Amino acid sequence: MATPNYGYEKRQKELAKKRKKEDKLKSKSERKGPGEEDASVEGQDAPTAGDSSQPGPEAAAPGA
Repeated sequence: MATPNYGYEKRQKELAKKRKKEDKLKSKSERKGPGEEDASVEGQDAPTAGDSSQPGPEAAAPGA
């Protein structure tokens, strides 16, 4: 009788786990939609170009 090839079985399990993880990430990104990716960036405390609460170079004294 032949001996079991445990290395092959382990590799197949690893490949199945990897495939399942990739499928999960793919379905997650499809559900998220294209417009929601930018929402996480807007939620951060980084000032944006249109933020008037912090003076920028445009708010400097004119003619200086």
